[in-house]
Amino acid sequence: MSGIITATAVVAAVGLFIGLFLGVAAIKFKVEVDPKEEAVLGLLPGNNCGGCGFAGCSGLAAAISKGEAAVNACPVGGEKVAAQIAEVMGVESGVQEKQVAFVKCQGDCDRTRVDYDYTGMEDCGMLSFVPNGGPKKCNYGCLGYGNCVKVCPFDAIHVVNGVAVVDKEACKACGKCVAACPKKLIEMVPYKATSLVACSSKEKGPVAMKTCDTACIGCSLCKRNCPEDAIVIEDFLAKIDYDKCTGCGVCKEKCPKKAIV
Repeated sequence: MSGIITATAVVAAVGLFIGLFLGVAAIKFKVEVDPKEEAVLGLLPGNNCGGCGFAGCSGLAAAISKGEAAVNACPVGGEKVAAQIAEVMGVESGVQEKQVAFVKCQGDCDRTRVDYDYTGMEDCGMLSFVPNGGPKKCNYGCLGYGNCVKVCPFDAIHVVNGVAVVDKEACKACGKCVAACPKKLIEMVPYKATSLVACSSKEKGPVAMKTCDTACIGCSLCKRNCPEDAIVIEDFLAKIDYDKCTGCGVCKEKCPKKAIV
């Protein structure tokens, strides 16, 4: 009986010692956290998507509290969260234009030609090692194997009939799909943009027409008819200046290949 009592006393003493040690250690080595940092972290959406350029929401919160990042740096939170964080930091949130991802390609299974049937690993990055960079005749087009889909944390992009398509209402502009696309077909565009060039081909017109029905052929009709001088042709490909574009739609009407959507 005395052995049991002794063992119980030893265990209790050890437990008490460890508890006191941990309590003292917690006080001694406590890391002070800026109250503003905690407040900002509480306002961030918590997706940890990395779209702000930091490893996660905690990293962004620390940077904002130190003045090393803008209060509107979170693309997911948008203007609402930016305004709340600005109030915590005592600054102006500024104007933040909503952005969404856009896939510059319409080369789906019905519009583009193929050189051969591919049966192998369905990974866009791996197709750079196969002949011509993939089975599609257009070497600039979407490969359709969904690397962008796999990394999107918001289920905002899907492969439809062989080409990636973004749901602009679900997109939070985190930028993960942009980084994942080996062809660099995805870019961030203003949410309000109504005229977009859905092609990335840099081939001359005659070659582009042989690869895809909706390829931009660099004919310059959109450029010549744009009343705002918002379009330029570079490498046989139309590019729109969204700061100048008013969304009149003339370029879409004039494009003979319907490459502007």
